[in-house]
Amino acid sequence: MSAVRPVTLARHDLVHPDGRAFHLYGHIADETVGELARQPADNGHDPSHLHRRFDRLTATWVLVSPTRNVRPSAAVNGEQAPSCPLCPGGGELPGMFDVAVFDNRFPSLSPFAPDVSGALVASSHGRCEVVVYTPEHVVGIGDLSPQQFADVIAVWRDRAAALWAEGHAYVMAFENHGNDVGATLAHLHGQIYALDHLPPVIENKLAAHRDHRRTDGTCLGCTLVLDDGVSGRVIHDTEHFVTAVPFAARWPLEVHVRAKHHGVGRLADLDDAAALDLVQSLSEVVRSYDAMWDFALPYLMCVQEAPAAGHGQVEDWHLHVELLPPHRNAARLKVRASVETALGVFINDTVPEDIATTLAAVEAPALDWSGVRMRTITGPA
Repeated sequence: MSAVRPVTLARHDLVHPDGRAFHLYGHIADETVGELARQPADNGHDPSHLHRRFDRLTATWVLVSPTRNVRPSAAVNGEQAPSCPLCPGGGELPGMFDVAVFDNRFPSLSPFAPDVSGALVASSHGRCEVVVYTPEHVVGIGDLSPQQFADVIAVWRDRAAALWAEGHAYVMAFENHGNDVGATLAHLHGQIYALDHLPPVIENKLAAHRDHRRTDGTCLGCTLVLDDGVSGRVIHDTEHFVTAVPFAARWPLEVHVRAKHHGVGRLADLDDAAALDLVQSLSEVVRSYDAMWDFALPYLMCVQEAPAAGHGQVEDWHLHVELLPPHRNAARLKVRASVETALGVFINDTVPEDIATTLAAVEAPALDWSGVRMRTITGPA
């Protein structure tokens, strides 16, 4: 019989000699702390070039981060390799853990970015964190046990709350899964960005919430939940979340997992039952993707939390997770071609209701969720 996991998940807050924060979750050995302390203090990254530039034609900001070009790449396969920096002892993480979070060595945003200002340039202040889902060299969520994935979502919730508390304008946990969407390392991981400015897509969504409240007098998030519930686009429905292909899907296999209840705008707003619903809903989607054509489907997974207060109609924002695979069928990828990129007009060559029917009919391998719980994270004493 396997040992029952404790109901708590300990967090160990450490500092790398180069100044980066490391948060290791679960049991860690004493030698892990010592090994981290012996890492070199110079990580080869110079944040002095980080800045933002304003595009006057589109009225949007572009992040400039030239050192990202020297990031390591080991995404060719999923086999254990000593060159993988995310494996324990592989160069980035010193020892065993359940889940690990650390400041990205090659960030687009940094608290150490230079202070610059002007009409066309601005500072790139913020944080970029890497979330390593498991010490094992696995490449997909389907390789995790249900409890392991629940622990990942618990860590998302913990780190997002900490970053919001720092006063950032927007925080997003996300995963770029697979070579086709730009993942440079095969070892299963995600990221969290904390931005000190509001991204344009979030600004547009806030404007839509504000306009809907003004013209209709109701919450746009609640309206979307109700519309999804009576549509032919639902894939999975639980007490706390509805999983559906959106009405105006941009990508052929796009799926949104949306919180049903008003007032649940962030991960921190989820109680344990709702958080476990989210874990199961996301697992269901990803496993259906993988089972649909019998290969691990690449995707983007983006957690859309309510922006910081003071930026608009944030109280109507419903927490949602967008899953965006680039495949249009088993053999072909959809790319952002000229019309999508130059005009901002997406062309979807599938019908959302048909995709929802297909995904709902996929028989993914069953998982045993009995005994899975959202573990309470405990910080350093």
